[in-house]
Amino acid sequence: MVRPPTARSAVPGVGRLGLLEPTASQSLRELAWDNVDSIPVLWALSRSPDADLALLTLIRLRAALGAGWAELDSLLRADTSLRGRLFALIGSSSAFADHLVADPAAWRILRRDKLPSREELIADLLASVEAVPAESPDPTAALYRAAISGPESITLLRKRYRDQLMVLAALDLAATVENEPVLPYQVVGRHLTDLADAALTAALSVAVGRVCKEGPVPVRLAVIAMGKSGARELNYVSDVDVVFVAEPADATATRLAAELMSVGSAAFFEVDAALRPEGKAGALVRTLESHIAYYKRWARTWEFQALLKARPMTGDLELGEQYRAALMPMVWTASERPDFVADVQAMRRRVEDLVPADLRERELKLGHGSLRDVEFAVQLLQLVHGRVDETLHVQGTVEALTALAAGGYVGRDDAANLTASYEFLRLLEHRLQLQRLKRTHTLPAADDEEGMRWLARAAHIRPDGRQDAVGVLGSEIRRNSVRVRRLHAKLFYRPLLESVVKLDPDALRLSPDAAIRQLAALGYVAPEHALGHLKALTGGISRKGRIQALLLPTLLEWLGDTPNPDAGLLAYRRVSEGLDDQIWFLRELRDEGAIAQRLMIVLGSSEYLPDLLINAPDTIRMYADGPGGPLLLSPQPEDVARGILTAAARYDDPKRAVAAARSLRRHELARVASADLLGMLDVPQVCRALSAVWVAVLEAALRAVIRASEAELGEPAPAEFAVIGMGRLGGMELGYGSDADVLFVCDPRPGQDETKAVKWAIGVAERVQRMLGAPSTDPPLQVDAGLRPEGRNGALVRTLAAYAAYYEQWAQPWEVQALLRAHQVAGDEALGVRFLHIIDKVRYPDGGVSSEAVREIRRIKARVDSERLPRGANPATHTKLGRGGLADIEWTVQLMQLRYAHDVLGLHNTSTLQSLEVIEQTKLLDAEDVALLRDAWLTATKARNALVLVRGKPADQLPGPGRLLSAVARVAGWPNDDGSEFLDHYMRVTRRAKAVVERVFGG
Repeated sequence: MVRPPTARSAVPGVGRLGLLEPTASQSLRELAWDNVDSIPVLWALSRSPDADLALLTLIRLRAALGAGWAELDSLLRADTSLRGRLFALIGSSSAFADHLVADPAAWRILRRDKLPSREELIADLLASVEAVPAESPDPTAALYRAAISGPESITLLRKRYRDQLMVLAALDLAATVENEPVLPYQVVGRHLTDLADAALTAALSVAVGRVCKEGPVPVRLAVIAMGKSGARELNYVSDVDVVFVAEPADATATRLAAELMSVGSAAFFEVDAALRPEGKAGALVRTLESHIAYYKRWARTWEFQALLKARPMTGDLELGEQYRAALMPMVWTASERPDFVADVQAMRRRVEDLVPADLRERELKLGHGSLRDVEFAVQLLQLVHGRVDETLHVQGTVEALTALAAGGYVGRDDAANLTASYEFLRLLEHRLQLQRLKRTHTLPAADDEEGMRWLARAAHIRPDGRQDAVGVLGSEIRRNSVRVRRLHAKLFYRPLLESVVKLDPDALRLSPDAAIRQLAALGYVAPEHALGHLKALTGGISRKGRIQALLLPTLLEWLGDTPNPDAGLLAYRRVSEGLDDQIWFLRELRDEGAIAQRLMIVLGSSEYLPDLLINAPDTIRMYADGPGGPLLLSPQPEDVARGILTAAARYDDPKRAVAAARSLRRHELARVASADLLGMLDVPQVCRALSAVWVAVLEAALRAVIRASEAELGEPAPAEFAVIGMGRLGGMELGYGSDADVLFVCDPRPGQDETKAVKWAIGVAERVQRMLGAPSTDPPLQVDAGLRPEGRNGALVRTLAAYAAYYEQWAQPWEVQALLRAHQVAGDEALGVRFLHIIDKVRYPDGGVSSEAVREIRRIKARVDSERLPRGANPATHTKLGRGGLADIEWTVQLMQLRYAHDVLGLHNTSTLQSLEVIEQTKLLDAEDVALLRDAWLTATKARNALVLVRGKPADQLPGPGRLLSAVARVAGWPNDDGSEFLDHYMRVTRRAKAVVERVFGG
């Protein structure tokens, strides 16, 4: 017999209701809700953000109410509005659930369907401490004296404040459960602000009751709201920033302010007066005249930015209005201050740095794409344009965005989108704070699915048919964060471009003066020129102009964060015009975000690279990321050198061969410098790559000249020819500004006349020097043979035998020291090795160098220190010859090589860093001393390279504090652009190394 299918119960079970607690069925039975009559209530319960928490709270509430439960139960069945408010509240907030259970009769206040007015809130909180008007010097002041001012006043105020907060939260949340009206964000923020005003009015009444128990209050005291409270956009749980103004600012006024803060912080929220003049170190209370004097003389830009939101809150409101009237004109001229842009940008970076790296993606308030991004940008635009446009003199972020759009300073669609993103992020912030009534701005972790599900339901986010509520929430968070991350492009640059190119015929456009103000505020030193560049880039009706107009908002945003946006924009214009016929260029920028961003960083940071990129544009393609990481890192120095030699070998004409080698060198310099500037290469990698390309070009030029010479002679060359690298070239430690120090050596072939062979070799050497040193737009290729025997007075090329005879009889200590860096780099390798074997006996003498030679080297070093430092140079910050600089480290290492290399074969090398490793391994110096020397050498080399990258020409002297030093700091890898910090670090490192140098080299 087939059984008929069991009919599905009309009463939903706990599973269908989303109840997970094992006791849920029993709880429903206790409430008598497990029946058909309770189905609407059950489904409403299931829509609560945390249905289990709501059910548990109802059980607790039933027990607390006792006989009174029947009334609430009856109303929950009949009144959907009450049901929506209660279920949403206790399913969203464990704090309010506990509050209700502690005072179960308080559920009745949830029947209120309208928010109380500001006046009602003030009256209610004042009534809780039986406050009455108090006499004061200003009869119109909102000043009261509480009859209840003892410790019990805190409990009374906290209960009344929490009740009022609960009313708002219930109305705000109700739409998540029942079809109730949604409270707009601005309504919530304004009501929370009204409640804060009422709370501090009541706190002031308690303060008056404590300080001025009888008689008139002898002082005028105004409480000025700052921050979110001043802007009327408070959170549910937030510090309330205040400033106090008093007449007179005496002990009574100070006590009143201190008591207000104490009562307010204990009963309601943290009351913070840190935004007052001089911060926490300043007087708590000042007169109006004292405030004015401070802001006229001492205030920083961020303090004027904070004043944007100043609003008289309570106390003597007339005095508060006088304060605002006196200070606001200063706010609207703050953008004219010379440090305005730097201060605002530094403030934003400091805020970002406060957020731990692992929380930045979860931080709603301070992270990337966060609320603070919107607020900072809006405030900056207000400060820039509010000087001439009073419609921008508003305090709330949303109101300011509306005013900016109406004035044409922000695109209308952009303002609407950003407002939506801002309100969405604030909604999430409110819901997170309501959960436990704690001050938080941090989203649940990505793996906290339960926390994300609760937040999605509390924020009234539902599945969309493709994703569940958690998936929709995650997508919305990402979408809004990305939209806010494009904040500067949208808020700052789109209106600028609308002013120079007609993308949208209906768009509002900035006037030329407004565009120049805006560019100046974004850090452009010559905003008129910057505006001209924008016009040139987007001019005409060509497709490229339209693409530029679409790209530039984002490109300009990235440029604005570089050390020199003016030079960067000019360089971008030059690169764009230089590549005007390259159809791939704009396409790559449009389609490859990494390329565009890296290009802007490079152009806004370096004067060395723009010309290289114009002449080696394919390097820009390498700014992209490949499967194995950045393409800039894919070529290896050995492969690059092989390619240079192969390309040059295709040509019989030396000029064409050298031109081919130069072309590839140009590309390699652009690649290495770009990777270095973008932080992808360390110092040894940069030095090795630069040295390898120099050696390859030298080898290519030498081969080409010898080939041409043999073709002219009609016979093989009369001598073998080798190039010995000296100095940094020999150590494979070249920097961007280094010349190639070399020695030229030849050896006549059997049967050849030595005079003829040497003459031929000199001709080859001169031709190589001349061809490589020919003027060019590329960085120079100077081949310097000044370290040869007898210096510049000696023969340019000598035979191997002549070198052996000279070094055996005539070598000076400084020449022996110079030979420590000698290494075969080009030409006949066997000849070069024979040369090295000859000089090994000179540079690594048996028993070490003589004491007389050591004294001579020390004498020469002292003379170099006193005579070779350029006039006016700062010895503390000269990277080559300064205290603890490159010369100090290298001379110290070379002296140790001269003294110990006969015993320590590891010191038979030409690299400073490798020699330091050997010195440490063999314990010739303590590891700590070696670390100080190594750190100083790396720091000075990095700084010296950064100088060249920034300035575009060789330099050894670090600049003083200013824009140039900040640029060098950034390029040198300093984590921020505080040049003074970088300089302090440099001097600290080199000072410690100098102490080691003095002990080792001098002892």
